[in-house]
Amino acid sequence: MAPRVIRDNTTFFECYDDLSPGDIMFGRIRLYPGEEHLLLDIMTREILMIPSALSQLCSRSKVFQTRVLGRFMAPGTAAVYCMNDMIRIVSEYGRDKTGKVVCKLDRANGGLGILQFSSIEEVYSLAALGTLSFPFVVQPFHAESKDVRVVMLGDYKEAYRRHNPNNFRHNLHCGGMSASCDLTDDQIELSREIMNRARFPYAHIDLLITSSGSIWVNEINLRGGLRGAVISQQDYIRAVDKIHADLLGQYAG
Repeated sequence: MAPRVIRDNTTFFECYDDLSPGDIMFGRIRLYPGEEHLLLDIMTREILMIPSALSQLCSRSKVFQTRVLGRFMAPGTAAVYCMNDMIRIVSEYGRDKTGKVVCKLDRANGGLGILQFSSIEEVYSLAALGTLSFPFVVQPFHAESKDVRVVMLGDYKEAYRRHNPNNFRHNLHCGGMSASCDLTDDQIELSREIMNRARFPYAHIDLLITSSGSIWVNEINLRGGLRGAVISQQDYIRAVDKIHADLLGQYAG
């Protein structure tokens, strides 16, 4: 029997209990916060997903992508789930004499959940008092660093730098400005490596380039605004549709 190909969320959840191994969910699954455990059930039942379950979950959670891609991120970047994690990180940052730190709220986008503190002790205090809710991500603040957004779409790739002279948040939503820039071989290789690790068929990737020239991953997402990009919305949609169709052809045989 040929696998069923489901193309919308309504149909997917209507026949959720009747899905069989090899059936294909074509498109991102709409989940409420806390429903992500359904992805484990879907994968265990060998139901195929386009894009992959791993890439969809990474796109939803900064904490999860930090756990999956932490070795590609700036040293000291950590997912924080509880006060025990905070105690450990306070000691590690103290040992390394870390100054300012950045905290990323798990599900906030567009730079709205990026917080800066003068020390890890401030983060600890807010977490201990219940003002800062778990989970979240912390990392040392890198002054004078560059923020480069990379768009990877099959054979198409482009990059632009985001810069905000009045705000450490370089996101365009927070007032940043953009300028096209060339991708180096190292940046392309890193982008492809993390896409392979997290099973992203295409991606919007934020790279952190420190003043010393080190290249680290800040975030990755299946979707991202195209403001600042060269590619048009129409060409972008066509490229994503082609990638999806190629994957469907591989899965459906």
